[in-house]
Amino acid sequence: MTGATPPPARSPRPSDLDPAIAALLKRDANGLLVSVAQQYDTGEVLMVGWMDDEALHRTLTTGRCTYWSRSRREYWVKGATSGHTQRVVSVALDCDGDTVLVKVDQAGAACHTGDRTCFDARQLTVTGPAVPGV
Repeated sequence: MTGATPPPARSPRPSDLDPAIAALLKRDANGLLVSVAQQYDTGEVLMVGWMDDEALHRTLTTGRCTYWSRSRREYWVKGATSGHTQRVVSVALDCDGDTVLVKVDQAGAACHTGDRTCFDARQLTVTGPAVPGV
């Protein structure tokens, strides 16, 4: 359908997120926040996803990471089909209110490619000045 308006990038569904938490959030134009999933005991950054108020509410109340898929335009619970679940240990909001850090206990691969993290495969070369002592 040429010229048709695409559906919204997020769900228009109202959320049961605590209004005090919702008031702290700075969402993008689509009502989304960046969500960084980190292995709670090793500090590994596992993946980055997107959450709206409802996904954050579900994450906080179920103890399982729920994300908003921008491409599929639906909620997905990490591991619901793959079995590679993320059990929530803690959730923190950054100083700007636009990113949440979800510390999880990851079972299996975090990346859809089957890698442990989404950051395993493509290391970029740093050509700037070296950091002393590293």
